[in-house]
Amino acid sequence: MTIFSNTTKRLLAAIIGYLLVLPAQAAVLPEDRSDIMYHGYEGGGLSVDGPSVLVRKGFKDKVSVWANYYVDTITSASIDVVATASEYTEERKEKSIGVDYLRGKTFMGMSYTNSEESDYSAHSARFGISQDFFGDLTTLGISYARGADTVRRNGDANFEAETDRQTYRVDLSQVITKNLIISMNYEGVTDEGFLNNPYRQVRYLDPNEARGYGYESEIYPRTRTSSAQAIRGMYYLPYRAALKLEFRNYSDTWGIDAYNGEIAYTHPIEDVGLVVELKYRYYKQTAADFYSDLFPRSNAQNFLARDKELAGFQTQTIGAGISYEFETNWLPGFKRGSVNLFVDYIDFQYDNFRDVTATGFAPGTEPLYSFDSVVTRAFVSLFY
Repeated sequence: MTIFSNTTKRLLAAIIGYLLVLPAQAAVLPEDRSDIMYHGYEGGGLSVDGPSVLVRKGFKDKVSVWANYYVDTITSASIDVVATASEYTEERKEKSIGVDYLRGKTFMGMSYTNSEESDYSAHSARFGISQDFFGDLTTLGISYARGADTVRRNGDANFEAETDRQTYRVDLSQVITKNLIISMNYEGVTDEGFLNNPYRQVRYLDPNEARGYGYESEIYPRTRTSSAQAIRGMYYLPYRAALKLEFRNYSDTWGIDAYNGEIAYTHPIEDVGLVVELKYRYYKQTAADFYSDLFPRSNAQNFLARDKELAGFQTQTIGAGISYEFETNWLPGFKRGSVNLFVDYIDFQYDNFRDVTATGFAPGTEPLYSFDSVVTRAFVSLFY
């Protein structure tokens, strides 16, 4: 009975995002490869894990086709769940296929993704095109994605709602010097339809309740438009290591403003074939206009939300990863392989979402909620 919050969706997308992105340079097709990965997320009473498999194959240096199969096994006893319901377990399966085409300095890619769980179906299609300019020092890319989702509610055969999503993206990368690359991108997203969770509830003051408050269903606007701008830089250090910097800004029509900054360092240990990565990320956002941890009364306003991901909060992430590349002479048909492990530790601190499971407090004075989580990616890649 889950529909992932926006933050959880971003985390899960990041787990396999490396599989599906367009290459940084438009004039080169991705390498032929197969990936087998275990992904995991653990934090805040939510546990998500499962396998992911990617296969990519090129033909005549012009076309590359790929397919990805991705499974989540979800067990949730998050604070949102235990406050008004009981722990649950379910499974989500996602299948993606795509084709990339290279013609001269022009790169085009198309993909389709289907995701299914017991109460949510999602379908999306994407098209992107990028072009090299000015002696291959500049790459400009644009892409468009369209999604159609169906929302259901377990235990209620009469409930079904639709959501329509459109995403527009522009990417520009520029080689500044032989050691420095800068990229900028803009992403706009429009959502229309049923945009909230059919299970989640808000709380409001009610003196007739023994605990001092009652619950009622959330009500969201039926449209949302967001925009995000990011600038990223990668500087190659003299000893073959690399330093990465990122700043991103986000805003939407629900009143949320957010930004994040990230710094990462990649260091090869060539004698043993290892690459080590370290990163730190800080994220902060304001609350939605119609969010409140505790409303003064029932139906206090037209729109009501108590989703903690629409609250004001900040996160800090510390991540580390290690990759080992090996020869594959013992595997006929393969050029090389790699074993990779990445782990992120994320600390969440909420500004105006309170822990209702704490006892002995008057409504609205409970401790502010916080939790930490761990995101794990372990995968093997074989190149052929």
